Amino acid sequence: MENKEESTPLLQNQFPIKRTGTVWTAVAHIVTGVIGSGVLSLAWSLAQLGWVAGPFAIILFAIITLVSAYLLCNSYRSPDPEYGPRRSSSYLDAVNLHLGGNHGWLSGFCVHLSFFGFGIAYNVTTAISIRAILKANCYHKNGHEADCEFGGMGLAIAQVVGNGIIKGSIEGISTTTYEKVWLVAQGLGDIAFSYPFAVILIEIQDTLKSPPPENVTMRKASTISLFVTTFFYLCCGCSGYAAFGDNTPGNLLNGFYEPYWLVDFANACIVFHLVGAYQVYSQPLFANVESWLSFRFPESQFVNHIYTLKLPLLPAFGVNLLRLCFRSAYVASTTIIAVTFPYFNQVLGVLGGVIFWPLTIYFPVKMYMSQCDIEAWTTKWILLQTFSAFCFVVGLFALVGSIEGIITARLS
Repeated sequence: MENKEESTPLLQNQFPIKRTGTVWTAVAHIVTGVIGSGVLSLAWSLAQLGWVAGPFAIILFAIITLVSAYLLCNSYRSPDPEYGPRRSSSYLDAVNLHLGGNHGWLSGFCVHLSFFGFGIAYNVTTAISIRAILKANCYHKNGHEADCEFGGMGLAIAQVVGNGIIKGSIEGISTTTYEKVWLVAQGLGDIAFSYPFAVILIEIQDTLKSPPPENVTMRKASTISLFVTTFFYLCCGCSGYAAFGDNTPGNLLNGFYEPYWLVDFANACIVFHLVGAYQVYSQPLFANVESWLSFRFPESQFVNHIYTLKLPLLPAFGVNLLRLCFRSAYVASTTIIAVTFPYFNQVLGVLGGVIFWPLTIYFPVKMYMSQCDIEAWTTKWILLQTFSAFCFVVGLFALVGSIEGIITARLS
């Protein structure tokens, strides 16, 4: 039998890539990649949806994400999902390999838009966490009645115990029907944002060793990690809603000011995590844009030349004008947008609505149908198209509601 690993691409030094990942390393990558700032909004999302629809929505999005992962992990190799000689090293590689053409351009736009959106969201969340540290210290020093305005799960359980009751209701917060519709949409968008799984799946799968086939290992890892993540989400969301009821804050950690040292520590951990996450999601965008410009303008000194700069007391280092200008403009733009629209839940809802359907549903479904050569109007084709259409409606509803929330917050 032919050794399938012989087709492994070679690096420039002609040494084969050694893949050593296992199901447990994949689980670790997925859990750390998925759980981010979105978890802080889940208690607020449950407050909009209530005790029945809220947990059901979290579980539903987990199931949808798992189905998407099962479809997407088969796209890693081509043409056979288990032993195909051609590999994809990223989400964009997979789309270009299976669909190509306009799909490749559209997926690239969506992926880079999501990276840019994550940068905005992480700016907003970091600023909120730093403000929460200042407020907690101010309240501890001056009392809870002081004017301390500036311009999680364990804490929530402790709050529930202190209250002596479980707050919240079946239908969620009480408000007008018009406002309720948009708040539900924003809650769904926040939950969708909490499962940013599709964009990183192929990269994680590219680290796995075989045998067994990578898609088999990835299906196991996806199931385990999404079970762990969803359990954690339910615990954080439900405990936060039980603690605060209709007054659940948009960011769960903003609801606590004592013990102040624990609140400070939790928010500091959020800041530390998001500083790294900002880099993780920004570097692929930097690399792709700079590579594309280098390809388009191979003779440009501004794009390609590296200047040597020597500062006093520091060793000499290289400076590329494109990188200096583009990356500075990127950081400035994400910061300006975050300052202009510092609305945590609404921003997360917009991002969830924008990236949920195209990246989590549409492209994985299209790649699976193309790879398996599924004919139109067969049972499998109808099921996949119905699945995609349902998720499109949910994503559009979340997007429109979250945009309405930003406009309303901005005008008010």
